Amino acid sequence: MRVFTFSPEVVAELRYERYHHPHPRVQRKMEVLWLKSQELTHAAIAKLAAVSPRSVQRYLDECAAGGRARLRRLGWKGTRSELDGHQPSLEAYVVEHPPRSAREAQQAIERQTGIRRGLSPVRAFLGKKLAWPGARSERSRPRPIPRSRRPMSTTSSCPG
Repeated sequence: MRVFTFSPEVVAELRYERYHHPHPRVQRKMEVLWLKSQELTHAAIAKLAAVSPRSVQRYLDECAAGGRARLRRLGWKGTRSELDGHQPSLEAYVVEHPPRSAREAQQAIERQTGIRRGLSPVRAFLGKKLAWPGARSERSRPRPIPRSRRPMSTTSSCPG
């Protein structure tokens, strides 16, 4: 079994980062490391940090291999869409010819790029990447309030 020793400065840093690091996964890793600095067993750490015992071991392996800097690193970049390379031209097209539906946008994207995508990925691309006027659904658009329902504005002041 490996022995981890933590200086008081490292413990203070772990105590801070387990709540204040911007990414929640890094916070969880720092929590595991902080609990290890408190000399708890791996089973107790797993229970208190709400992770599996294997995750505790994996985080400790990462720390042993590359220190706390390696624990702070996030190991994924996310997936990239083939449409990302066509974003400027698609955005210009959508601004000039706003689609009335996702199906119409799907057909326009296929005409412009030759890439065929399903309706859900097209909606996601339009909502995240483009300034699509129809990105907000009809239900979420602000609607005018009829005059009969508008709140009355009174300008009276309280006597004092």
